[in-house]
Formats: sequence, C-alpha cells, structure tokens
Amino acid sequence: MTERPALTPQLDSTRVMAILRSADASGLSAVARALADGGITCLEVTLTTSGALDALAAIRDELGTEVAVGVGTVITTGHARDALAAGAEFLVAPVVDTEVIRGAADRGTPCYPGAWTPTEVSTAWRAGAAAVKLFPASTGGPAHLRQLRAPLPDVPLLAVGGVGIDQARDYLDAGARAVGIGSPLLRGTDRNPAPETLDALTARARTLLDAIRATPCAQEAGQ
Repeated sequence: MTERPALTPQLDSTRVMAILRSADASGLSAVARALADGGITCLEVTLTTSGALDALAAIRDELGTEVAVGVGTVITTGHARDALAAGAEFLVAPVVDTEVIRGAADRGTPCYPGAWTPTEVSTAWRAGAAAVKLFPASTGGPAHLRQLRAPLPDVPLLAVGGVGIDQARDYLDAGARAVGIGSPLLRGTDRNPAPETLDALTARARTLLDAIRATPCAQEAGQ
C-alpha cells in the first residue's frame, strides 16, 4: 500500500469538519469566512452543490492557507480527478470505493470514505484511507461508534450524518476522532448570508468548538 496520508491538519486540531451543502454555491464564500472567524477551518464542499468546484476555488482564493477545503460526495474516480484538479485538499465519500481511496493516497491526499460495518471500515482502512467516516452516524448513534472502536481501535473514525452541535461531544466521548456537521451548523445561512445570519453562524461555530474542547480526550491532549 502507498504510504497512508496524514489527517488534514485543520481537522486533526479542531476535530470538526463543516459540511457545506447547498442548492447552489453563491453564498458559500461568505459562509466559509464566518466559519473560519468562529475557528472552524476544515471545510467540505459537496459535489451535490451546483458550482461546488468553483466555490472551492473561490474559498481558497479568499482564505488561503487559513482553511483546508475538500470535496465531498466523491463516489467515482472521475469525481476524484476533477476535485483534485480543482485543488481539493482532501476527499470525502459516502461509500467505500477502493479505487478512489488508493488514487487519493497515491497523490498524498487524505480520503475519508463512508462506512457502516466493521468489514467496510476495515476495507477502507486497508485501502489507504486517512480516517473512515462512520456514515450515517445518527442511525446507530454513539453506541454504534463505540462498538466499532472496540475491535478496530487503530482506525480513526469520523462521525458524520445527522450529528447535531449538542451531540458532538457524545460522539467524541465514544471515541470519534472528529465530527462532521452540515445543516445543524449552517441552518440556512448559505441561502441567506446576511450579516446577522453570518454572525449567528460564527457564534454557533464557537459554541461547537467550546463543547469539543470540553471533552476529556481534548483536555488530555491539551487542546
């Protein structure tokens, strides 16, 4: 196997990935700035968003190295190729496609594929995933993540799918390396990026990070 890429530094340090999914990408640059102002600096722009790759480029141009911007809903090698060509710093998928995972690893790019069962988690990890996305996390909740961690303690798991701000700590306490949160964090700010809604988004980002820093594992790591 090609050497496994390391976790995206901004994800590893903050332990949260903001998922930017919208009908169109017109408001995402403002959303990205509001999230970064609140301390969330790992951003996933999903391919289900019209204009996603253009939005990625715009966010990178505006925020530079302050944030890491990746592409989500990458389910084919074509998607992966286009995302990497657009400058994606990591790839996220809802499924395990070993060709996508290995291709990203060959490029030194972290890939976070979605898995649910122990077999899927193990397959993704052996293919070279930087971490495996437990998806959809809310279906089994923190208890399911904890059960997966018991036989697979060396595989970092990201809890994504139906995770709310007030539930992030539960997943981290269950052993998640990080959480991914979309609509519970954005709450429609992408559709109405007015100053007051952007300020509220920044406040929610800070609240989420405060909850994460309060977890025992974060305190032990000195975060």
